[in-house]
Amino acid sequence: MPVLAAVTNAFPLWLLLASGAALVRPELFTWFSGPLIPIGLGIIMLSMGMTVGFEDFRRIGRERASVLPGVALQYTLMPLLGLTLGWAFALPLPFAAGLILVSCCPGGTASNVIAFLARADVALSVTMTTASTLLAVLMTPALTALLAGNRIDVPAGGLLLDTVQVVVLPVVAGALLKARFPGACSRVLPVAPLVAVATIVLIAASVIGGGREQVIEAGGRLILAVLCLHAGGFVLGYGVARLWVGREQAARTAAIEVGMQNSGLGVVLAQQNFVNPLVAIPSAISAVMHSVVGSIAAAIWRATAPKGPAP
Repeated sequence: MPVLAAVTNAFPLWLLLASGAALVRPELFTWFSGPLIPIGLGIIMLSMGMTVGFEDFRRIGRERASVLPGVALQYTLMPLLGLTLGWAFALPLPFAAGLILVSCCPGGTASNVIAFLARADVALSVTMTTASTLLAVLMTPALTALLAGNRIDVPAGGLLLDTVQVVVLPVVAGALLKARFPGACSRVLPVAPLVAVATIVLIAASVIGGGREQVIEAGGRLILAVLCLHAGGFVLGYGVARLWVGREQAARTAAIEVGMQNSGLGVVLAQQNFVNPLVAIPSAISAVMHSVVGSIAAAIWRATAPKGPAP
């Protein structure tokens, strides 16, 4: 379905338009709040589970050498970048904590779309996303508490429980559905990416609209900090992975995985575990920024990829 694919692949445009509209007319999006946000993210993770299946879980063990760079850098380079940029831009404590939180989140399903557009290794991207997502149940709460705990109260136990509920359980449930009902899943999956795009757009615009005044007040500093987080993830992730694995396509795939986070998870964890609602705003802006940076990288890498049939 070319039209469906075109609409889905334009997700950075929808994010930019919706986020801009949320700053002008917040009421257009702030209705998408409360339990709708974790439910929406759970649906996205369920569809991811139906996409990967248990074979991808087994592939993680077989392809450790290729998977390791993207996953390792996801939980070392990005958290350190988040901590450094929060300090460098002198962000207010809630925004600094939110930047650290999203930098400690796993790779998002959007990275798989960008890998496809960039002619990178999509199977490797999916495997990296799966591995970092499963590790998130421990790594995201632990790293957030370690890096932000001395600046703001970080409820590590709540972060752990919510990560299990909105990430691990839906992914495993999706994999079980694919194993038991492959025919039904194959009929649902073509529309799953569009549903994921629509949900992320609603989540990001809702949070930005809800914190409209604070976003406008923080302005350039906050947006630039989030932009540098993702641009730095792509550039440094590519450089380190290129030295680590040597293969160009694998390095590009790792860079995409490192530079793009599960921003929806960041929003859910922030809203359900932090008293200050502003902690969720960097994750909402992150959804826009990593999509823009990823799309630019995809365009550059697609143009320089080995010639072959277009995906």
